[in-house]
Amino acid sequence: MADKNNNKKMSVEEAGRKGGETTSKNHDQEFYEEIGKKGGKTTSRNHDEEFYEEIGKKGGETRGRQQQNKNNNS
Repeated sequence: MADKNNNKKMSVEEAGRKGGETTSKNHDQEFYEEIGKKGGKTTSRNHDEEFYEEIGKKGGETRGRQQQNKNNNS
């Protein structure tokens, strides 16, 4: 658990964790699907093709490393 600061207030990390837990208790899968779609639409309006190419490249590189590590550990 996150450390408390000297004023006995929650740290930002602890507040975020607690907020996330409360949100997950109060909302269902449909809520998360809806906010995900809204976020995706906003992202597509704010970024161009180059942005998606770059994140796709990064994702592919990460996936490749994961596969390589899996094969090395087998």
